[in-house]
Amino acid sequence: MSFVHLHVHTEFSLLDGFCRIDGLAKRVKELGQTAVAVTDHGVMYGAIDFYRACKKEGIKPIIGCEVYVTPPGRSRFDKVHELDAESRHLVLLCRNEEGYRNLSFMVSKAFMEGFYIKPRIDMDLLREHCGGLIALSACLAGEIPKRLMNGSYESAKEYALEMSGLFGADGFYLELQDHGIRNQAVVNQGLLRIHEETNIPLICTN
Repeated sequence: MSFVHLHVHTEFSLLDGFCRIDGLAKRVKELGQTAVAVTDHGVMYGAIDFYRACKKEGIKPIIGCEVYVTPPGRSRFDKVHELDAESRHLVLLCRNEEGYRNLSFMVSKAFMEGFYIKPRIDMDLLREHCGGLIALSACLAGEIPKRLMNGSYESAKEYALEMSGLFGADGFYLELQDHGIRNQAVVNQGLLRIHEETNIPLICTN
């Protein structure tokens, strides 16, 4: 069965990235994989180097970013510590040039308008610039996993349906991960249930 890594952090994800761009494409080729994504935290600093490295090895580069999204009901312009200190993760992947332009625009706005502890976007910005992008529900810091960990299944399902409506039936995926973390097992059960009840597709990442 073929596999493509769609959630990868490089040296540009400070204190969280292990992969070096120079070696990433070579390793992907060694493994017999045909494509790979880079989704650094909040930034796209490595996009050009990543693109060139992949092209050199004959690997399809998928440019992305794990963006920080403001909490529900909060704007990127809101900066009250008690309400805005903890943002949510969302993985965005470029489907085409439109997606690349939209993602670049949002990441820039995250720094220029939304920066508070981290560069943040909000749902208004996402709704306006979701064209050409594919979204993954992200890690335990994503909005859906957070709601599942809080025991709010129906709320998590509602949010998943909202995101599916925003990105389209083939543009939003529930992201399963297993790093031996207890909460991930709980979240994965919730994601599988949402999938079964909504047909929102699943994806496995590491």
